Amino acid sequence: MSWRSQSCLAQAGSMIETGRTTMGVETDVIIVGAGPTGLMLAGELRLTGVRALVLERHPQPRETPKASGLGGRILDVLRYRGLLERMEAVADGGYPPPRFPFGGVHLDLTALADPPMRALSIAQHAIERVLAESADELGARIRRGHEVIGVSQDDSTVTAHVRGPDGEYRVTARYLVGCDGGRSPIRAMAGIDFPGTTFSEVNRLAQVTVPDEVTVLANGDLEIPGTATVRSGFTRTEHGMFAVAAHNGILYLQSTEDEPADYDPDDPLTIPELRDSIRRVLGHDLPLGEPTRLSRYVFQDRQAEHYRAGRVFLAGDAAHLFPATGTALNCGLTDTVNLAWKLAAAVQGWAPEGLLDTYHTERHAAGARARLQTRAQVALRRGGDPAADALRTVFAELLSDEPAARRMGALVGGTDIHYPMPGTHPLTGTFAPDLTLHIEGDVTGVAELMHTPHPVLLDLSGREDLREIAEGWRNRVDIITAKTDNPPADALLIRPDAHIAWAADFDEPTDTAAPALREALSTWFGETMSS
Repeated sequence: MSWRSQSCLAQAGSMIETGRTTMGVETDVIIVGAGPTGLMLAGELRLTGVRALVLERHPQPRETPKASGLGGRILDVLRYRGLLERMEAVADGGYPPPRFPFGGVHLDLTALADPPMRALSIAQHAIERVLAESADELGARIRRGHEVIGVSQDDSTVTAHVRGPDGEYRVTARYLVGCDGGRSPIRAMAGIDFPGTTFSEVNRLAQVTVPDEVTVLANGDLEIPGTATVRSGFTRTEHGMFAVAAHNGILYLQSTEDEPADYDPDDPLTIPELRDSIRRVLGHDLPLGEPTRLSRYVFQDRQAEHYRAGRVFLAGDAAHLFPATGTALNCGLTDTVNLAWKLAAAVQGWAPEGLLDTYHTERHAAGARARLQTRAQVALRRGGDPAADALRTVFAELLSDEPAARRMGALVGGTDIHYPMPGTHPLTGTFAPDLTLHIEGDVTGVAELMHTPHPVLLDLSGREDLREIAEGWRNRVDIITAKTDNPPADALLIRPDAHIAWAADFDEPTDTAAPALREALSTWFGETMSS
């Protein structure tokens, strides 16, 4: 049987319902919240054949602009799942030059041929639409206008108490995941603490067309008749901070002021409110064109103490809030890719002991690392005295060096995440590179192998001894022999979330490689078929 035939069988098998039932269980996993995180999780679960029900309290998809792009590791994940092209097709701004704000300075990666961080300009409602369509195509059920008002659980099930358009009802599942935002009722119902800080600054973010009376100069500055030129980048005044950048006829604007107000996140920002804020910060008006995005937010620095409480899990903003932009979606969506295959293993009955707990271990550490760089941005951003100006100047000079820029780009983009796993090979715990693979005369890549969330043993050196060991897990692990230029190892064991669980050194003897592979297979994918 060819590798493509095996792959097709695996894909077909992934869409077969598990057939496992628990008394009183109406679905396998309840997902609370139909934002990007909840919809991504629903699609990931359906790819494994797990039944997913999404409950969303809002009756219709929200058009209130929030995030304006995807960046960092999630772009690789979406490409590996075959979703990136669909995102690109509805993106409003393509891939802007890789130049990102970082705490009042800029992380400029435009000089790098292969920047470690890039971003796709796409509105959040477009992201949600693509993910909802994909989840629906895969068979996920999405109920809008259904609010979870209570959660209870026992040793084998979890029950959501729901208020829907036709009254209250209950639905029972094996697991429940709260993807219901920073003010997560699920987190509170599960009794999970959410310590941290709420900052007093209010940020107003907008994308507007360049009006006729504004001229964008060659250096990016804005020339306004009768008014001082507005510099591109960050302008700090005694009343706050203003930032502006121009790209393809669009002005990207942000005003930041210290305010005690606590705004409802569903209360939309208006052009008059934005105009008034800009006037207060800059001391003069700035003409504004037609808005393509308007949003307002207050920065918070918080992380759930636990991402799991029994059969209840948290993902996305329900698990973490960061005090800087450009991080939340990347971190939240990658939470779901880490969690989904582990939930599927538990639902399907082959999860090894402790597998579900690795979700907290791995993603809490990833969230803490994201907090590290966003907290650093707070320190750079909020200082207003000459010493703080000097710090920003020195930091900007450091970022002009390529090694420092690469390191910071990887930190911001989450591409430097290295999950703690057993094993000594340096690739263990890292994201699998998209190697070009030659398989039985065909040319493909690692990304194509990961379109469905199956573990893969990738033999790059004709190691029959290792393939024989993996045969005991063939019902769960795809075994593929391939050739590639400059292979990174003799063989790679790749988890469904595209992270490397084990790697064999070049020409590593069987007496060390075999037991290490066997241990990795049982650690991540349970017992063999004969056990």
